[in-house]
Amino acid sequence: MDSLTIYIGFAITVFMGFFAIINPIANLPVYMTIVAGANKAQKKEVKRKAVTIAFLIVLSFIILGKIIFSLFGLTIPAFKIAGGILIFLAGVDMMRSKTPHEDADSEKGNKFNPNVAISPLATPLMAGPGSIVTAMTFVSGRGWIEMGIVILMFGIICLLHFLIFRMSGLIIRKLGKNVIKVIGRIMGLIITVIGTGMVLNGIQLAFDI
Repeated sequence: MDSLTIYIGFAITVFMGFFAIINPIANLPVYMTIVAGANKAQKKEVKRKAVTIAFLIVLSFIILGKIIFSLFGLTIPAFKIAGGILIFLAGVDMMRSKTPHEDADSEKGNKFNPNVAISPLATPLMAGPGSIVTAMTFVSGRGWIEMGIVILMFGIICLLHFLIFRMSGLIIRKLGKNVIKVIGRIMGLIITVIGTGMVLNGIQLAFDI
């Protein structure tokens, strides 16, 4: 198998991992709630700021990941096992229709606050523990090319968020909230499988199986 094929396969795996854990379609109801009461210009600013901040947060963890590993004496197997468990639990919560930003949404209600671009939209909705752990797990033990692929794939996910949020009204009308909830639960199942795979891979590395 040539290098190009390997990199393409890795890119697809990374994209699917990010898409499952921060699915922009499943996040639509949250976005619609937190921008209720905002005018067109405010919504545009929220989308732009949220996507930019989320990308920069994950980018910083991807680039500084190796430094963090060295600073705290972390090992790749331990990180994959711990990260896999966190991702697995996030998937279980999604299948139970629980999201880490529910409390924030209930507190904000329908009163528009421009700071929602930072929280909960940028973090933890897009750049939350799940996406950060996923990014760092994908780059752990990898080279610079793989790191670039991970950054590119997350950038594409951020762009998808911007485009889907921009078409939010149309998508909600076409699909309906119930269909979006079902999509979220399916993504939750995929996330649990990804998390399980990370744990198993970490165990294999730890015990040299």
